[in-house]
Amino acid sequence: MIILVLLTLAWGINWPVMKMGVREIEPLTFRSLCMIGGLPLLALIIRHKGLSFTIAREHWRESFWIAATNMIGWYVFAMYGIKLLSSGRAAILGYTMPIWVALFGYLIFRNETSRRLWVGVALASAGVVLLILGEVSAISGRPLGAVLMLMAGAIWGLGTHLMKRRRQTTHVYVVTFWSLLQALIFCAAVSLTVERDSWMAWFRPDPVTGVQGQFPSAKAWFAVLYNSVVVFAFAQVAWFRLTLILPPVASGLSVMMIPVVGVFSGMWALGEQPHWNDYAALVAILGAMACVLWPGPRALPSPGGRSGKDAL
Repeated sequence: MIILVLLTLAWGINWPVMKMGVREIEPLTFRSLCMIGGLPLLALIIRHKGLSFTIAREHWRESFWIAATNMIGWYVFAMYGIKLLSSGRAAILGYTMPIWVALFGYLIFRNETSRRLWVGVALASAGVVLLILGEVSAISGRPLGAVLMLMAGAIWGLGTHLMKRRRQTTHVYVVTFWSLLQALIFCAAVSLTVERDSWMAWFRPDPVTGVQGQFPSAKAWFAVLYNSVVVFAFAQVAWFRLTLILPPVASGLSVMMIPVVGVFSGMWALGEQPHWNDYAALVAILGAMACVLWPGPRALPSPGGRSGKDAL
């Protein structure tokens, strides 16, 4: 229970922390810096556990798609989405992931479904509409941010299925290490291609005004450090440990409080002021998650049908 509480706080608080980071550092530059800091810590954990870093050649293709969905797709869309949205709204939309898991389970993998699933989808859709309407009606609203966060949640949902259905027996920490490394290579390449002028400006004066570029503040570097240590080295490890000791439904329910923490920590840390539609959307999406994840008289099957210890 203590690990679950700490995980919820760590990931929930990270939404306003990431917002602080991307205010001063371009999204994929920020994420690359976080992974540069987090990968060595994860490697130390793997080494401490005496695990091999090797993934069998026949599983390389599978490992690539796990990384492409769980890490690369999620990071790219989520980081640009949070730059356009308040941290609270981004958290609500990003954690529609369990709903996408249920939908993909039915549409792609032909898992058993129920009336509650469709009630959950309807509630989630209502919540999304409320948020998008709020963005459209705001003077500085950017509905593209809501679309990007929905895409991030959907890709993460598909990646969850791929992870649950993986054929390889490679330890999940090792899979995570190589997935993060692939994500770092991709994000760093994009950063070098499309964000280079922004971070190069830290080190040289503007060619027109002659004003020296401004290096990111201590707040931005705190966001990088928080993600490197707390998110990658602690939260990821804590999540995988929970999936080993909890049944799939219980581990899935653990994400339900993260957007709540994200909303209220954003209010405290960044002075964000949610409106009525934000609260209504939060209630609708939490209700949707409850419909999808809460066990009924007959427990809902795990997407992919694998045991709790293999759940992501």
